[in-house]
Amino acid sequence: MTTQPRLRIAPSPTGQLHVGTARTALYNFLYARHLGGRFSMRIEDTDVSRSKREHADAFCEMLKWMGIDWDGDIIYQSDRFEMYRTAINSLLDQGLAYECYETPEELEQINVERKAQKLPPGYDGRARNLTESQKQKFKDEGRARTVRFITPDSGTSEFVDAIRGTVSVQRESVSDFVIERGDGTPTFFLANAVDDIDMEITHVVRGEDLIDSTHRVLALRRALGNSEQPFYAHTPMILAPDRSKLSKRHGAVSLESYKDSGYLPEAMVNYLALLGWSPSDGREIVTIEEMISEFDIHNVNHSG
Repeated sequence: MTTQPRLRIAPSPTGQLHVGTARTALYNFLYARHLGGRFSMRIEDTDVSRSKREHADAFCEMLKWMGIDWDGDIIYQSDRFEMYRTAINSLLDQGLAYECYETPEELEQINVERKAQKLPPGYDGRARNLTESQKQKFKDEGRARTVRFITPDSGTSEFVDAIRGTVSVQRESVSDFVIERGDGTPTFFLANAVDDIDMEITHVVRGEDLIDSTHRVLALRRALGNSEQPFYAHTPMILAPDRSKLSKRHGAVSLESYKDSGYLPEAMVNYLALLGWSPSDGREIVTIEEMISEFDIHNVNHSG
């Protein structure tokens, strides 16, 4: 394992750069440079139906506009499908994952049944023990195959977050989840786990909306032979004045819209940095060089 701190920003290129993602990129960049570490750019474009290269290119251009640079070449997950398939096949061979053939309607019915039984939504594991003849029957019917990871039925999943402290859930509350879609592409959880291991990422700084996914990724990391936990920090959301999640109904939410309105990059960087963090003396105008010198993720606010 590398001793050099390694951080990354990993956006999904499905639209314009949201100001929340821009702040996450900024925090990762600042902390990587503060620690004397490496900052990488990874484009999470495994959802081929929604991902567009022009959005990825625009994202990179907007980060350059902000004064953010990265180390090495840009990594595109769409170029790494063979690596993900190898990992999925390994999990299947070890009996840590299994094939499923339910239709969307059947999956919805499972949730209806679970709700009627006052159980949380999720998959009930009914395909864990399909026989080869049953699988073949589903294939003959033309059903698409998905692959689900088997989550442990007991125990606790736990990790330490630099902003939120210890975060834990009962493993039985996390249902078996999809790691390969019906079109053969990997899901976020699988690709995220494989890439962070391969890239030797040591620090994961991202939005608090991804806290729950961490337990799934950690389970996958262990199953793939890596039990080391990265340093985690889940940052607060950027909220609208009514304390709801910031969205288009509140006005401009993309960084491009602010650039097009004439905002200077230095002003945007200063404003985004102070949405959740501030230097120890409380000053409100800080250069990016000063941010790098003073930024500590442990000092980011807990609340949105």
